[in-house]
Amino acid sequence: MSKIVLRESSNEIPAVSQVRRDAPSAGDRPPAEVEMARVLGTVPFRMALDSSGAGIAHWKHEPLHDVVAPMGHHVIMAYNCSVQRMERRSGRSVAIGTFRPGVVTIIPEGSSSRWDIPKPVDVVQLYLPQATLTRVADEAKAGAPADLLERTAHPDPVTSRLLLSAADVLEGNEALDTLFRQQLMDLLATRLLAAHSGSPNMVAPVRGGLAPKTLLRAIERLRSDSDDDVSLGALAAEAGLSRFHFCRAFKDSTGLSPHAWLRQHRLEQAMNMLRDTELSVVSVAATLGYASQTAFAAAFRKLTGESPSDWRRRAR
Repeated sequence: MSKIVLRESSNEIPAVSQVRRDAPSAGDRPPAEVEMARVLGTVPFRMALDSSGAGIAHWKHEPLHDVVAPMGHHVIMAYNCSVQRMERRSGRSVAIGTFRPGVVTIIPEGSSSRWDIPKPVDVVQLYLPQATLTRVADEAKAGAPADLLERTAHPDPVTSRLLLSAADVLEGNEALDTLFRQQLMDLLATRLLAAHSGSPNMVAPVRGGLAPKTLLRAIERLRSDSDDDVSLGALAAEAGLSRFHFCRAFKDSTGLSPHAWLRQHRLEQAMNMLRDTELSVVSVAATLGYASQTAFAAAFRKLTGESPSDWRRRAR
């Protein structure tokens, strides 16, 4: 029997439904990061997960010739590596694709396939629970989410750029990193529903910002030096909105996403401390919640182009 070869721009892989019928039930599937560690035979260069297993991982792995078992999360991948051809087999169908920046690969929850990748790969992966897709579709009033399509090196520069940005924005600051991941997850879930589901959902635009008092409460929570929860869920709940609508309304009101606003606020705090106090750079980093002086210095340089010490000398 001749095999079916699907090019990288193809939108359909007919064997997916059969693979899913034969796959283990959801409760028996390993979390995505566990299966990826087994298959890739290494540890991630960087990884951040929440309690549900949702998160982001940056892997640099060697050539791969193995079967990826059904996992308990959708896995979306974007690539930093040089151009290379690869092959992915699902049942009787074969997808031949080219890894490069600007394309994405999607492994839907519960699907399984064999991978033949001849060269090392630099890849950023998003682990997305089905519950997140369902919640975002409900909040956006997009209807029940359809199954995600299996994609192999599929052109999508928007999703690729968003996901690759995550590898460089984990700053070693728990509040900032958590808020960024939550925003990115919701944004990518919205994108996947619109561009990579069986019957694409049209997400209605949301117009109008937060009421002044609601905006003030959100900003007070973000600016608080106490242990107040500044997660996206807590901010949205206090505003009486879904996470989806809160993010859009906050940006309409301030011009910044909650994560970008908090990052800018932390930068201003850092500048004030460096200029107006004798606190060491290590103490400033700890006061602002960074895991280390190195993480703080890297985040500061990314926003200002200078190290904290160099900025302090110039500011004084």
